[in-house]
Amino acid sequence: MPSDAVFYQAAALCLTYPDDDFVARLPLLREAAPQLREFTDHATVTPPQELAAHYVQVFDFKNRHSLYLSWWQDGDTRRRGMSLVRFKDLYRAYGMEFTGEELPDFLPAVLEFTARTGNTDLLTEHRDCLEQLRCRLTDFGTPYASVLDAVCATLPPAPTGARR
Repeated sequence: MPSDAVFYQAAALCLTYPDDDFVARLPLLREAAPQLREFTDHATVTPPQELAAHYVQVFDFKNRHSLYLSWWQDGDTRRRGMSLVRFKDLYRAYGMEFTGEELPDFLPAVLEFTARTGNTDLLTEHRDCLEQLRCRLTDFGTPYASVLDAVCATLPPAPTGARR
């Protein structure tokens, strides 16, 4: 698996709920994706229950830190349904059927898709959303911000004159 693929897969795992499997994989994640070392070091020394409670506090109480990319562009509107169909269509075009419990725009699912296919289009297309999330996580003071820092660092620069 190319190093970018390993990185995207590791980032996907870091942004999912930190269950026992995640805790068991931490040593592997630390070695496989040095770009995520700040977060994995934090996760390694944080008691699992505290790590899980922090994840819920950061991602589950408000949309302010939403991991659903179409929410950033469409909010809770009808347009979001069409955006979700687009995600599923792209997955299908690569021979992947989205069957997860989460919606197809869930950032860890998009990162896993990117790891498996090498296609960064969804990440690049949602760069502004990722930057907004990154800034909000940084302002909140959560170690998850370092995961978004690393993901955003892999994307090409925004075109000159792009809206922010």
